[in-house]
Amino acid sequence: MTKRISLNAFDMTCPTHQSPGLWRHPANRADQYNTLEYWTDLAQTLERGKFDALFLADVLGIYDVYKNSSAPALRDGDQVPLNDPFFQVPAMAAVTKNLGFAVTAALTYEQPYSLARKFSTLDHLTRGRIGWNVVTSYLDSAARNLGRSEILGHDQRYDLADEFLDVTYKLWEGSWEDGAVIKDRVRGIYTDPAKVHPINHSGEYFQVPGIHLSEPSPQRSPVIFQAGASPRGRDFAAKHGEGIFINGIRPDLTRKVTDDIRDRAELRGRSRDSVKIFSLMTAVIADSDAAAERLHKEYLSYSSSEGAFTFYGGWSGLDLSGYAPDQPLKYVDTNAVRSALSIFTKADPTREWTPTDIAHYLGVGGIGPVLVGSPQTVADEVERWVDDAGLDGINLAYVVTPGSFEDFVELVVPELQKRGRVWTDYEGSTLREYLNGAGNRYVSPQHPAAQYRNAYIGAPSAADTPARPTLIEETV
Repeated sequence: MTKRISLNAFDMTCPTHQSPGLWRHPANRADQYNTLEYWTDLAQTLERGKFDALFLADVLGIYDVYKNSSAPALRDGDQVPLNDPFFQVPAMAAVTKNLGFAVTAALTYEQPYSLARKFSTLDHLTRGRIGWNVVTSYLDSAARNLGRSEILGHDQRYDLADEFLDVTYKLWEGSWEDGAVIKDRVRGIYTDPAKVHPINHSGEYFQVPGIHLSEPSPQRSPVIFQAGASPRGRDFAAKHGEGIFINGIRPDLTRKVTDDIRDRAELRGRSRDSVKIFSLMTAVIADSDAAAERLHKEYLSYSSSEGAFTFYGGWSGLDLSGYAPDQPLKYVDTNAVRSALSIFTKADPTREWTPTDIAHYLGVGGIGPVLVGSPQTVADEVERWVDDAGLDGINLAYVVTPGSFEDFVELVVPELQKRGRVWTDYEGSTLREYLNGAGNRYVSPQHPAAQYRNAYIGAPSAADTPARPTLIEETV
């Protein structure tokens, strides 16, 4: 049986997401990111193409590593100005019936009690079409503006993230029993307090004694996406990730990463196919390969080298302004996204990368591969990447929006459908069902969240636990 290729679109609430300088192209409407019409129109386009989900990226700081300044990012519109990705989701859900939404939220600067409610709310409003891309943040600028002198250490961020997710799993899966909400109008009982339980979490980073504020949503837990590619990040992904987002520059090198992630998942008692792995890709499509090459060349003429260096500085923590244009890069440990650094310095031992090489490579499409050609050629390349790299699907970025997405929907999706590689209609109704098959609405028994399903039955409930500590009056 031919493996289905899952399709996600990759976007961000800003004028420049992955292709620096391309906001200037006359066909690009990315500057309309701050209008609801942009997002609702895009959602309808993607649903027409039977995309599984729209994957919304986010950061909480500005890219200021390059030249030790925020000015390059501001001039080029590189992921700034930037809006919150949560707010357009209900509007997009209202104009679609099937499209899923994966929203990025950096847990390092959140509280699990409040963030759990946000995702439960979105899962309710989308009727089970929501996922959470779990990130730990990698920008010092975010740390400085959110109350820390500097970003937490790389591995410490993952230690905090493990506990954070443990708290949210308790809230989503365990706090409210099935059937807790009874809506009995005659007796005047909306919720049976005996079926709602405080989680009494006490850990190294968080103290959360109470109940979840939201009743169980269609999926209970949102689909957990994760994008860590360092060894510690892969362990975290293998433990928690249902969908895992990676970058790659060659299918054979990427296969080493996907195999490693699946190996780590097996060591944790999860099946190899319980983690669905997606890679960033960008497509430049025209009627013929030659026309697509011309279009790609046109796009490159708009790309910004300074914008590419700005992105790379934020992603890697390395300021390329201090390097000669043709100086080979060497790997050094940083506190940022280590995969963004290692992919150009360690992953391919046969090649040396210079700042000039990186600027050209990142000029269109960011770190991921750019597929250039006719619909048939692009479909061939999508299949090759998925099959050779051991992927389950792609996260499709744009060069110009909505045009890049529209071209893929109108030209490449029909070709992939004809080959039996993407579905012709949605199967199931929730985002988790899209990943795991119809009927699989809740986390699998192998997932760490599953241990809390029904775990509090018989434990103290809201019916017999004081709502707050008893105050004892002192006698003078």
